[in-house]
Amino acid sequence: MNKYEILYIVTAGLDESAYAEIADKYAAVVTERGGEVEGIDKWGVKKLAYPINYKSEGYYIVMKFSADSATPAEIERQMRLSDQVIRFLITNRK
Repeated sequence: MNKYEILYIVTAGLDESAYAEIADKYAAVVTERGGEVEGIDKWGVKKLAYPINYKSEGYYIVMKFSADSATPAEIERQMRLSDQVIRFLITNRK
């Protein structure tokens, strides 16, 4: 199992329960595929460095997890299909 960290930005303006549902959705992808979520850190609403799709703020979430090498590709696929995720970055942790 490899260790990964994903930072993703969600559209601002939703309520806290919606952000929790989004975070739980991607954590469930990891656990369903046999991985383990080590932690989810919600940074809250921050100003973006530059406007993305005419939005100047986003809700930042960081998730650390361990999983096989196919899991990040599945998370990436689901995030690309979501209208709520503005940007994301998945990195390997050592």
